[in-house]
Amino acid sequence: MSLLMPPVAPQFAKTHLSHLVLALMGVSSVMLSASSLSANAAEQSVKQSVKQDASHAEIERIEVRHFQSYRGSLPVEQWPQAVQRLNSGDWDLWSLSRFQDALDLSASIARQNNGGGLWDSFSVRGFPGNENMPSGYLINGFNGGRGFSGHRDTSNIEYIEILKGPGSALYGRSEPGGTINIITKKPHFQQQGSIKTSVGTYDQYRLEGDYNDSLTEQLAFRISGAWQAHGSFREFVQSDRQVLTPTVLWQIDDSSQWLYELEWLQQAQLFDRGIVVQHNNFADLPIERYLGEPTDRPTDIDARGHQLSYQRQLNQDWQFNAGLGYRDSALAGFSSDAELARARQSLFDDGRTLTRQRRQRDYHSEDRTLRAELSGKPVMAQLAHHVLFGLDAYDYELYTMLGRFRGAKGSYAIDVRAPQYAVAQPGKINTLYENIERQQAYGFYVQDIVQLSAQWQLLVGMRFDDYEQHIEERVKKTMATTEDQKFSPRFGLSYQWHPQWQWYANYAEGFLPLSGTDYAGAAFAPELSQSQEMGVKWQQAQLSATLALFHAEKSNILVSDPVNVGFSATLGEATSQGIELDVATRLGSLWQWQLSYSWVDSATAVDSINPDWGVLVPKGSRLVNVPRHSLSSQVQREFAVGGYAAALGLRVRYQSRRLGDAVDPRYMLPSTTLWGVFASMPWGDGWNADLVLENLLNKHYIQSSYSALWSYPGEPRSAKLSVRYRF
Repeated sequence: MSLLMPPVAPQFAKTHLSHLVLALMGVSSVMLSASSLSANAAEQSVKQSVKQDASHAEIERIEVRHFQSYRGSLPVEQWPQAVQRLNSGDWDLWSLSRFQDALDLSASIARQNNGGGLWDSFSVRGFPGNENMPSGYLINGFNGGRGFSGHRDTSNIEYIEILKGPGSALYGRSEPGGTINIITKKPHFQQQGSIKTSVGTYDQYRLEGDYNDSLTEQLAFRISGAWQAHGSFREFVQSDRQVLTPTVLWQIDDSSQWLYELEWLQQAQLFDRGIVVQHNNFADLPIERYLGEPTDRPTDIDARGHQLSYQRQLNQDWQFNAGLGYRDSALAGFSSDAELARARQSLFDDGRTLTRQRRQRDYHSEDRTLRAELSGKPVMAQLAHHVLFGLDAYDYELYTMLGRFRGAKGSYAIDVRAPQYAVAQPGKINTLYENIERQQAYGFYVQDIVQLSAQWQLLVGMRFDDYEQHIEERVKKTMATTEDQKFSPRFGLSYQWHPQWQWYANYAEGFLPLSGTDYAGAAFAPELSQSQEMGVKWQQAQLSATLALFHAEKSNILVSDPVNVGFSATLGEATSQGIELDVATRLGSLWQWQLSYSWVDSATAVDSINPDWGVLVPKGSRLVNVPRHSLSSQVQREFAVGGYAAALGLRVRYQSRRLGDAVDPRYMLPSTTLWGVFASMPWGDGWNADLVLENLLNKHYIQSSYSALWSYPGEPRSAKLSVRYRF
């Protein structure tokens, strides 16, 4: 995909990025010329056997290691910060096919506006991102959340890391609530595979597969993918998605490898803003009521992602890895949305006539990333160190065009009580805004974790970022330019007072460039943050637990502009503080239990008056869609059936009352408690059947909200049956 971009910041592109590329090439050449020795342990390793000859009795052991970026030589679980890890088995038994659904297993994460049901959006520790954009996350350390790539599929996810607290001192440009990193499935040298088919209520069908094999003694590949046609409890709404993720591994020798990963996704789904809620009566309309226009047809999303990485174990103590990433995405379609401006909304007059706008969206983006890292564990001044040096850069281009028909009050309307579709006809769509944005940035980072004594460990980190942002708004004919340089420090301290108990504390600062412009065409200032955290970790053979207390501050919170719909506006500063508890344990040999709980108090830190809104958002106002109390817990019991392993499980999710509109404190979403059960039953070698029942008590609830007129309901009671064959 190619973007027609204006010639912005040519000097930056030619000078800074070219210097960075030369530096990367220089570092790479030095590392490639170094002699390789035997490799030590890494975070993710798979030991495989390859037969050299059928007649040979000896089997050569080939060890495949995949070093994760931004890690160094010390596992992230040992860092002085809270880390929650979600494994594929955690969501596989529940037949969760979307990344967003898997995140529900963490109480630290709350759903946000989902863009008409088209993308993943969430807050971490009470801080949401841009309400008009998908949430950011990493894929193997590469940025995967920028742009519009639809719903992330779980078919190629090995596990998900939730690295809580700001990671800007290491990852750069991240939210203060935390950084989410997806680790994908990697190839190895053993043939294996699986195929799974699922059928569920509301005409939901899915086929999923995963196959791994070796091509030679040094080449292996893995290909995962899924096809699904999902109906919905929502009238007319259907989601079709196809995803394919092939991966090729070249194991050059025992200490070096190349890895290439491709992601291809297509998604088509009818744009859906949900239902309207009047006078806080959430049972006023049936949750299946669709208030858009089925004739708008589905919105189409296409995404491609490429990752190429190289790693080399230089000697027993030092390792090098580098990578290139390229990602493009596109979203295009029409929708008919409820008018949010109160003065233009006829629903407030008669309680049944909903004035709508018709919109056209055309978004596409390109994202190029490169990075290089050197990490090791030297001994200096008689102290053991785990050091990490790195540099990275990105070039991100984003085109967004929003067209709109906005007629007189009641001119393009629908009766919410007795809707008739394709009756009201919209007028000509005019371009509301057309933005061409380019961000270019590079960064250098260093981190050292020092073992001060047998009990004390110190983390010191620093990152320098230099970025430029240029946004051309073609309708208003404005050009907004932002340039900045930022140092982001990070400090952490931990004390191991018992073999199973560790106390830790940390402090970090961060920043995040914000995409888009306000109604006047002005670019937003970068988001700045700082946070403190302290906690206790308990690790032993059958139990892992973390208790954390945190406090964070963030500036330039973005929310939707209810008058100039389609635009964002800043809400000023906000704070978030709370307590989190994550527990995973085995109770005896047959029981497993997981608990994730959070209490979050997030609110605005200053009074804010927006001239377009004409309303005061006072200090202490809550942030939208963030519950004070969240809980996610599941328990499962294992047993044998005919000599095969089977399991039964129960889970509960709870969220307390939360704000449903950033500028209307009267609109509060009710608390929600959802129960689910699963049964996993084998029948013969390789075959397994899973039955999942969700929302057992058939609760009516709102999953997330943009306003009382854009409230997205959750799915009622549902069932899904899956059959899997492993070989």
